[in-house]
Amino acid sequence: MMENGRLNFKQARDLYQNAGFHDLARMAHAVRLEKHPDPVVTYVVDRNINYSNVCVCGCRFCAFFRPPDHPESYVLSREELAVKIEETLSLGGTQILMQGGHHPGLPLSFYEDMLRFIKSKYPIHVHAFSPPEIAHFSRLEGIPAGEVIARLAAAGLDSIPGGGAEILVDSVRQRVSPRKCSAAEWLAVMEEAHRQGLRTTATMMFGHEEEPRHRLEHLFALRDLQDRTSGFTAFIPWAFQPSNTAIHREPETAVAYLRLLAVSRLVLDNFDNIQASWVTMGPKVAQLALFFGANDFGSTMIEENVVAAAGVYFRLSVEEIRRIIESAGFQPRQRTMAYEYVVQGTGEC
Repeated sequence: MMENGRLNFKQARDLYQNAGFHDLARMAHAVRLEKHPDPVVTYVVDRNINYSNVCVCGCRFCAFFRPPDHPESYVLSREELAVKIEETLSLGGTQILMQGGHHPGLPLSFYEDMLRFIKSKYPIHVHAFSPPEIAHFSRLEGIPAGEVIARLAAAGLDSIPGGGAEILVDSVRQRVSPRKCSAAEWLAVMEEAHRQGLRTTATMMFGHEEEPRHRLEHLFALRDLQDRTSGFTAFIPWAFQPSNTAIHREPETAVAYLRLLAVSRLVLDNFDNIQASWVTMGPKVAQLALFFGANDFGSTMIEENVVAAAGVYFRLSVEEIRRIIESAGFQPRQRTMAYEYVVQGTGEC
């Protein structure tokens, strides 16, 4: 039976395992249209900036990181950062997504100074530092994660991305990312960020060493937190890309991705926005996702390095994204992180 008009875990499992492919699409699309009856699909113009690739986690799914002192390791200079932001603004971008590894030698003051530098020079939204990074800063500094968040927000942090979630089940995390924060820590960082007034996104990387039930546990953990805080703006599931990683398996199929996307829309009834992942699945599958529950096409990804390190190189311009959305029968609208519409090409709401 449904609990208070929403799916319970058993129902979600039954749908995920047994529902027909097109039935799932129909149900998910109906919910999407209830939440967003206007024929609009949104997207954001931004850039992924990886301020460093130095990391001591050694996650088995990651092809991007380099250990300290590796010849290919780097930390971006202020000059390099400035060039990337100026190009983003010139292309009509409204935000940057900044993430990096767990660098053992950079203090919290480094990140505060980086934020102050950005905010002193550029009118841009800074969406940065996933929960594992914040947990890492907390351990290095010996201070609570809440204090880390407060200091970063005071320095200019605007919102927090949902990276590092992978699968929010510790038995899975211990196999694929044992040095990264636990599921409870990830959720606690997000809850604290919401308490302090920062909006965040939520993600899931699936298709590595988890089982279908773990994916559902992940969704229900996010739904429970959203019930308490309403702080998540969107959910973004994406499929693990195995090339150049230490996990050897076949990539998830388009059908598997679309099934999970549809179930996500049905379970996450308290999330307004579900984002398609053209970066990992390609534009054609992402276009189909608009009929499996997604109402957002994600980012233009002026720059993207992490997925590219796994050998996936999809690239789309703003014009291509708009054309794909229009050819699916929707009106494309540029948005901000908070899902406010932007006048295209101006960066103004």
